[in-house]
Amino acid sequence: MTTLTVTARGQVTFRKEVLQHLGIKPGDKIELALLPDGRAELRASQPKGSFRDLHGFLKGKTNGQVLTIEEIDEAIAEAGAAAGAGKELR
Repeated sequence: MTTLTVTARGQVTFRKEVLQHLGIKPGDKIELALLPDGRAELRASQPKGSFRDLHGFLKGKTNGQVLTIEEIDEAIAEAGAAAGAGKELR
């Protein structure tokens, strides 16, 4: 178990190995769920995209070639996997 110290300003610094274990990198967000009995659950926040985020994501990547629906589906699946959309949440 890792023990952290709270500063006089009420701040806590997480050790590098804790952040690495959670998959958190500089600039990432952290979610903290407050649970009964004074417990909390900490996890890396998963970015949530929208359908509008897909607009134009293939622009400049097809060299002018018209893609089939299967090729578009494959590109979307690859982009989702790269963004971590396939990760299971607890």
